[in-house]
Amino acid sequence: MMVVPGGTIAMRDDRTGRAWVVELPSFAIGCYPVTQAQYAAVTGLWPSVRVSGQCPVENVSWLDAVRFCNLLSDSAGLRAVYALDDDGMGASRIAGSNGYRLPTEAEWEYACRAGTNGPRYGDLDEIAWYRENSGGRTQAVGQKQPNSWGLHDMLGNVWEWCEDQYDPEVYGPYRVFRGGGWSDTERGCLATNRRRSHPTFAIDDLGFRVVRPLA
Repeated sequence: MMVVPGGTIAMRDDRTGRAWVVELPSFAIGCYPVTQAQYAAVTGLWPSVRVSGQCPVENVSWLDAVRFCNLLSDSAGLRAVYALDDDGMGASRIAGSNGYRLPTEAEWEYACRAGTNGPRYGDLDEIAWYRENSGGRTQAVGQKQPNSWGLHDMLGNVWEWCEDQYDPEVYGPYRVFRGGGWSDTERGCLATNRRRSHPTFAIDDLGFRVVRPLA
């Protein structure tokens, strides 16, 4: 985990034209997406299409990611963050929890940018696995250059689930994912790209990383 300094970030939804500013306290975030080996050690499951311990876990839904966060918290002696909804389509935070969770969309983009303002935090071939260099599959985490805060694979390799709902009034329980994946073109791997899907959706270029509050 790396500590990210607090600050503010300007967010924008190009679909609706909505813009907003988020103020963030300092938080800790995984240096890498959760790997297949880490996921298996915590859950006892190995869902990924390409089996390789140091590659990012993929083929996991938003609900799978939330359950992993709770199990990881339990294993570390921390209070679990999420209470799953009765309908199995979402989860809410538990007050007073101090465990692991998914990043909010604002936390994810703020951590990805690491103080930069451009579409990416570096040259794409140097920082990301994407369609032109991935060989058609995920790659082991940490091989590409990190951003200036020491975070690897924020762009490319796998998309990453975020905690937020995309637009509840229009898309219901759909959740946000960010960052681009190994099968995406250059245009797909941008700090600002936003995609969404149902919380039960899982595919071989979508994973996640975890955060923890510092307070």
